[in-house]
Amino acid sequence: GSYMPCFLSGVASAELASGLYGAPLYRFSHQCGHIMAVLYSSGKESVAEGRFGAFHVSGGTTELVLASSAQGGFDTEIVGGTKDLNAGQVIDRVAVAMGLPFPGGMHLERLASSFNGRLNKRRPPMDGCFINLSGLENLAMDLYKKTEDLSQTSAFVLDYIGSGMELMSQAFLDTYGDMPLVFAGGVMSNGIIRKRLEARFECCFGEPALSADNAVGIAALTRREFLKNI
Repeated sequence: GSYMPCFLSGVASAELASGLYGAPLYRFSHQCGHIMAVLYSSGKESVAEGRFGAFHVSGGTTELVLASSAQGGFDTEIVGGTKDLNAGQVIDRVAVAMGLPFPGGMHLERLASSFNGRLNKRRPPMDGCFINLSGLENLAMDLYKKTEDLSQTSAFVLDYIGSGMELMSQAFLDTYGDMPLVFAGGVMSNGIIRKRLEARFECCFGEPALSADNAVGIAALTRREFLKNI
């Protein structure tokens, strides 16, 4: 149902190939592709057969869904996420404001990894499984203006987002019970946040290159549906 041209061109290509070769046509959402890319990449496709929590965290999305296997990919219910800015948006805005290239995720991770000092840690406001991230941009820029320290500001931003992911994960498990958590989207290629979450939860992360990619997930979902119908 998306109006985005990149998705419509993919549908058109699939319809053309299906018509030419008489092959079945399967349709999946963009988000289902991201989820499956992580499960395929991590070798944990079996997680898709039960219920699980799935994060999609990028510049355009910060959502937490309760997911289960279904024809056409996954049944998903949005149960958490951000109420304002997306995590990737904040990362890129702060990076650009500090004179770093866009997109800024890899640059903030590199700088944060070099910081050895003590952070003044902050936690995002919470409402159930939802958080607010709009305040992070102002906090980060105030810190940078005060210190002019790229590595400290980068570490602060990633620690704040990591804290938010941790809080949402725990709130989700407290509400819906113990189950695996899947982390998809470009922000989830961040090694610092990944290490923090893996230390506390049963997690599924994809290879960094596949965290931001959903095409491989669409291919894996297509294979799964095709094999079911042989």
